[in-house]
Amino acid sequence: MPIQTPDPQRLASWLQLLEELPLPVPAEQHERVRRALADNRRSLRDIADLLQDCPTLALAILREANRARMARDNPAESLEVALSRLGLVRATALLESLPSVPAAQMPPALGQMLLISRHAMHQASGLFASRLARLWQEIHWGSLLILAPVWALATARPELLEEWQQQVLGEGRASAEVEQELLGMRLLPLCAALAERWRLPEWIGQGLRLLGEDHELLVRALHLAHAESEPLAQQQRLDADPELARWLTRPANTILLANSLAMAAHQSWGGPHMLRWQRLTALYLQEPLEALQQQVHTLAVESARRDADARYWHPAQALLWPWDSQRWQPRHAPAAATPAPAAGNPGQWRRLCAELLRAPSPFGNLAPLLECAAEALHACGLDRAVLLLADRQQNLLQARRSFGLAPAEQNLQLPVAASQLLRRLLERPARLHLTPANMAEYSALLPGRLKAALPGDHLLLRSLARGQRVVMLVVADRHGHPIGEVQGQAFDKTCQCIERALQQFGAAPAQ
Repeated sequence: MPIQTPDPQRLASWLQLLEELPLPVPAEQHERVRRALADNRRSLRDIADLLQDCPTLALAILREANRARMARDNPAESLEVALSRLGLVRATALLESLPSVPAAQMPPALGQMLLISRHAMHQASGLFASRLARLWQEIHWGSLLILAPVWALATARPELLEEWQQQVLGEGRASAEVEQELLGMRLLPLCAALAERWRLPEWIGQGLRLLGEDHELLVRALHLAHAESEPLAQQQRLDADPELARWLTRPANTILLANSLAMAAHQSWGGPHMLRWQRLTALYLQEPLEALQQQVHTLAVESARRDADARYWHPAQALLWPWDSQRWQPRHAPAAATPAPAAGNPGQWRRLCAELLRAPSPFGNLAPLLECAAEALHACGLDRAVLLLADRQQNLLQARRSFGLAPAEQNLQLPVAASQLLRRLLERPARLHLTPANMAEYSALLPGRLKAALPGDHLLLRSLARGQRVVMLVVADRHGHPIGEVQGQAFDKTCQCIERALQQFGAAPAQ
């Protein structure tokens, strides 16, 4: 996780940060919606339909419409109603006030969350909207917007969301523990409070509260869905529990079920979370589990055909192969497959990464492993790099391999105690990308010897662990030139391979 100034630790501080945050709108959609708002031949329904392809703008319009005094007791439940209340002139002014960003420059964490939300909307429309035709707008927009508070977090603090994905989805840590460390509080209460501040549809608030604090009925329903698979047995159990039977008829549950299915599929089609939510959805719809699963798979494929983006993971990709052969990986998770870097020697880079990932480890001692690691970093297009190993007490970082450095810097040694930045990097695996935008913030924290060894305003630092202990720091750059997103991804993938090689080496690196 990039190291930044301390994040707010209380709900009030997070709300102050996120409540008024303007979310970016992709430039292509920004222009398309602007033309539609200026076209007097377009109906409000047409414009609302167009806005489903631009969820951040849909959220902005809905929350702006619900700020009005008249909306306090009757908030808009759909975009068509929100547009009617707001008016096209104010909607256009709101659009012009939002940042317009080329799609390729949208924050990756935000783009991934928006894709999940659109997938959930497609699941909700396919599973529930035709059965509850009078409520289709509430289902449609509620399923899209229930994760909107997370969009704001992904915009303001993308590194926190990526770290959450890494630790919870990638490493299996308890979400409560991770959220307390990263946010200073649980995520669901923050989402519920933001939804209330924005006056999002009531179904959204109900769903978030159900997951966060009022989950007794949800747990009972999950137990029933797990224990009984036959419709007759399920109905008998529900007859004996009228309260649960009434809860299972609530239309508001549809948006929670759709988003839970989309999130579970994002992690794994064959995982226990997916089976749990499929069983509950089948119980809600009173359908056989196998029929429900087939429908969910079909809807995922339709969603991918409509919204898939090569920059992001869509779980429908995993349906093409055995489920465990292709899965989404958090940005920092070790992965056997790596994309080609933007520069350098792609063929050699792939070969070296494959060598690092071989199991059992092909390296007889640490020296050839580090040599292979340095060559891989060079092959991915980096001009200078140094691999520093920590001693057993983590008091000293010492260069063990480097390239591109002046001869006087090749034996670089960095005392850890003298640098708050180094201490943070050695606490747990972390990544820091220095650019001119944040160099002023971190320059004073960088050890002078390190700045002298790799001078410039563009620098990548990443600490690597073996087990629970950080053992290595990798520092690299392109001779001071900017490091693009693709180049940064190649660096990350190479470091993942190095970390995997350290894990498979069989023993902690000898000092």
